[in-house]
Amino acid sequence: MMKNLFIYLFLGITFFAKAQNSTNTSIGANEKLTYTASYNMSGLLTNLAQVIMKTERVNTGKSNYLRLKCNAATYSKWDSFFKIRDVYEAYVSPKTLKPYLYKRDINEGGYIKKEKYVYSYKKKTIKATMQKKKEPNTTTLKMSSNTYDVVSTLYQIRNMDIDKAPVGSNQKITILFDRKPQTAYLKLLGKETITNKVIGTKECYKIAVSSNSNVLKGNNKNIIYLTADKNKVPVLIKFSIPAGTGLLTLTDASGLKN
Repeated sequence: MMKNLFIYLFLGITFFAKAQNSTNTSIGANEKLTYTASYNMSGLLTNLAQVIMKTERVNTGKSNYLRLKCNAATYSKWDSFFKIRDVYEAYVSPKTLKPYLYKRDINEGGYIKKEKYVYSYKKKTIKATMQKKKEPNTTTLKMSSNTYDVVSTLYQIRNMDIDKAPVGSNQKITILFDRKPQTAYLKLLGKETITNKVIGTKECYKIAVSSNSNVLKGNNKNIIYLTADKNKVPVLIKFSIPAGTGLLTLTDASGLKN
């Protein structure tokens, strides 16, 4: 469930391509967003896990980066059923949000895997390393102008001028995951007013996500709601997968840029 969520619902890098903003106007350097992941179990929506997304300035001595870190963990009472401890992080330019390094460290029900991408814009390649139980395996992949990992993708869509896109806009997108390109399709359905305990009642952009695989089910059943303001906070995510349906709901927000 959690893996499918990150692959397909946190997407959007080439969505509204004509409205792309090359300067970071939406993402602050000390932002923290907390979500509750709920899953429909036997007809009841049950809170299973917590997802925390944080940003932080990092100075390596040679360069300054913005670290985008995402932690996903099941609540302790569900650990005996299926324990998840996942960490995703990307190091990006604070000005443009271009990624330079991506790391993934997952532990899902005892299944452990690590992944790292190193971006070279000069060579237009990505050095991609994956490790499971054996020795790390590294390969070099070609990089297009819009090649992103799953973490930097979400922050890029938040930085786009979505208000310039007409309702009904469609876009096919590609994201690198497990060292393979994944394809999804996004559609701007318009705006909808969402009431949330953290942000109150807010007008939000309503974006539908679909794919040509069997991971996501139904038309317009996988929805991302972004606040229709300069921060574009993902306040609610609805997902429908073969195993069932669920929600990601914003439960706390701090350090917003605007």
